[in-house]
Amino acid sequence: MRNNPLKDLDMAGVRWELVESLTEAPTKKTSIQQNFSDIANRSATKPIIVPASAPITLDTVKLMATRPTDIASLTRMICEFNHPLRSNATNVVLPNIAKQPNGLLIITDIPSAEDDLAGKILSGDAGELIDKMLSAIEMSRNKVSIVPLVFWRTPGGRTPNREELDLVRPLVDKMIEMLQPKLIITLGTLAATEIAQTNLKDKHGCEIQTEQGYTVIPIYHPNYLILKPSAKREVWDTLKNVQNLLKNH
Repeated sequence: MRNNPLKDLDMAGVRWELVESLTEAPTKKTSIQQNFSDIANRSATKPIIVPASAPITLDTVKLMATRPTDIASLTRMICEFNHPLRSNATNVVLPNIAKQPNGLLIITDIPSAEDDLAGKILSGDAGELIDKMLSAIEMSRNKVSIVPLVFWRTPGGRTPNREELDLVRPLVDKMIEMLQPKLIITLGTLAATEIAQTNLKDKHGCEIQTEQGYTVIPIYHPNYLILKPSAKREVWDTLKNVQNLLKNH
């Protein structure tokens, strides 16, 4: 990748270059020529701003997503990708890739403030709760991969807009394709909508088949369960079903 002089349009980012003009003065000048030469010489020391050849586009990202051949190269691409959200984020929040995968993939929404500071997905109280939830069904992050819909904290934790989601989606889809999950759990409303094209309130705990052939089960986000502990019973019933589905898959 680094041998490519354009490096996928500098990882789909926008760059500006500074260049200097060079002039060679003739040996003899008339007074008019001298005036033009003086102006040219003064201008030669001033940098000229040249805009980048192309802004980031969805087609560019789709092309980029075809290049990685393994999780490591895809992760490096995410690290270097100049997504519009990157400039305001503290860290790139990379997916948790299971070292001993059991076929379960969790897709969550956006990095929290704690995630942004730690550079780790599902940190803080939400992270502690998800770890307890996984432990209750004899699982852990060592066996379960976790992928966010975007890899950077949005300003103020707002919901990503359509463009921000779309520009990173090819990389998210590539990650899912490489992980080849037997079952996907989505956390929260946004992930249910984007991955399962469904309403979380109506389809919580239901098995949904996607066009790509994945079985997706939407559940509440840990942050919601912290605010509404009574909803934990619904999630617990779903997690027991997930455990059985993976054992019988």
